[in-house]
Amino acid sequence: MSPVAAALAPVFLLIVVGFGLRRSLIRLDTQWHGLERLTYYVLFPALLMQSLVKADLGKVPVAGIGGALFLAMLAMSALCLALRPLLTRSGIDGPAFTSIFQGATRWQTYVALSVAGSLFGPTGLAVASVGMIAIIPMVNVFSVAVLAHYASPTRRSMREILATIIRNPLIWACIAGLALNVAHVPLPKLWHDAADALGQASLPIGLLVTGAGLHFEGLRRAGPAAALGVVLKLVLMPLLAIGLAGWFGVTGPSLVVVAICAAVPTSPSAYVLAKQMGGDAPLLAQIISLQTVLAALTMPLAIAWAS
Repeated sequence: MSPVAAALAPVFLLIVVGFGLRRSLIRLDTQWHGLERLTYYVLFPALLMQSLVKADLGKVPVAGIGGALFLAMLAMSALCLALRPLLTRSGIDGPAFTSIFQGATRWQTYVALSVAGSLFGPTGLAVASVGMIAIIPMVNVFSVAVLAHYASPTRRSMREILATIIRNPLIWACIAGLALNVAHVPLPKLWHDAADALGQASLPIGLLVTGAGLHFEGLRRAGPAAALGVVLKLVLMPLLAIGLAGWFGVTGPSLVVVAICAAVPTSPSAYVLAKQMGGDAPLLAQIISLQTVLAALTMPLAIAWAS
């Protein structure tokens, strides 16, 4: 467990530093919004593309990793929808249900890549990037569709949902990196130097932004809905993903990275989507904050089980 703790410690320390900076040195929302956009549109895509360009994909069980994470996300989505009638009878309305759904299915890519990279270097980053390709498109479609059906006062068309997916720079970065790798396109040293520099900056800045976005104000009033969102994501999702990966024959470091991807907290971008589309944003803020705190305890267990 000591290598796992050593890999997780700086990740969560940077999140804590971001939380402190947001409340002391850098208090303006516009400053953090600028950092978030820089990371999302420039730094993070550079990291993903470069990781896939340099990866030896012949040693990565792409189908097993992608299939396990995709099916785990699909199973979790189906479970949430199956629980909807029971949750309604328990007094959980449509907007609150969408927050539970997002909390159970989405994942924090900054944390996943940071831990995977810390444990396994470039190979870990490549494996996690494969997982992103499998999850990001469909989880965005499902989240927008669920919000449109259960929370949004206005329905979004399929065209609008697809446009949201198409504009995602992370998806395009993964596609471009894979294409360059498969086609064996030679890239100049200048490209690699610049992309490496941008990629190295992405994870620490992304983790600081994650910490800055945490909201602990309402945690003392967190109820069953928030607790359900935590259990589904931090307990059941890793069990599903690791079990499916084992069924696909994924072993070794690749299995551990699957566990990492499944065990991370929910992405803060889910909160922004909830605010835009009428979801229960305060509840989702509780779920994200609780997950981020408790993941420091649950992630080592998931990684140890997969090791």
